[in-house]
Amino acid sequence: MSESTAQRPAPGRLARLIVTRPAAEATQWVQTLRAQGWPAQALPLIDIGEPSSPEARAVLQDWRTHWSKVDALLFVSGAAVSHFFAEGAVARPPETFNTRFWAPGPGTARQLAQALGALGIPPGRIDSPAADAAQFDSEHLWPVVASQVVAGGRILIVRGLSTDAPAADGSLPGHGRDWLIRQCEAAGAHVEACVAYERRPPVFGESDRALVAQATQAGSVWLFSSSEALAALRLAQPSARWNEATALVTHPRIAQSARDAGFGRVIESRPSLPDVLRALESECTAP
Repeated sequence: MSESTAQRPAPGRLARLIVTRPAAEATQWVQTLRAQGWPAQALPLIDIGEPSSPEARAVLQDWRTHWSKVDALLFVSGAAVSHFFAEGAVARPPETFNTRFWAPGPGTARQLAQALGALGIPPGRIDSPAADAAQFDSEHLWPVVASQVVAGGRILIVRGLSTDAPAADGSLPGHGRDWLIRQCEAAGAHVEACVAYERRPPVFGESDRALVAQATQAGSVWLFSSSEALAALRLAQPSARWNEATALVTHPRIAQSARDAGFGRVIESRPSLPDVLRALESECTAP
């Protein structure tokens, strides 16, 4: 845990804690945070839905049927897991198969274990950074899976598409985990991708805009688990000033984005909910 020192407002008593994760996750986090006495409110900054392109949906369905033809599937997030395995669409495994399943963090790994369990696939086939890893990201997943990547191997990346983001480098559809893709390709593997979900910017109603206005004030903490959510907030509220508010972020890259946005105080935490709670207890005062 660390925090920026430039133009840092005093911690003060926390008046509101804005959880910006996608709606389904935000609801769970808000319930847990409120149960611990924190004034959490959900304001999802990324709307997640089915791919809008018929071509993307066709590719996704094909991979749901033929997933066992690849050596490993990388799920970039929990949303990738839930949408890939939605409504029992994934074919049951053949009698023998060698496919591994990669998850960049424990939340994704837990969802993956549940989805695979429904197909009779044991959790021992999942590879993820250790629970005590400094971060849960591509850089910490790579040492765990690098030995599986061989010349001529096939890797499938299950990821999302951001409708307001520029096209990713290369020819693979979707966005996410580009660094890990480059490592696999450098090792000689053939990397393919499918889009399991689409990320769209939020549409704010009156109550949302009122909450944003309140949450620019001192005593406000914004919880960011992605730089994309922070970018969506800045795009939706380009004239807002954040120098009195605090950003609680779950990765150094998001921390830098928060400083660039002008947040007066930036607190870093590991991304799990228990770690976020510890950061709040250490750095903030409950109401």
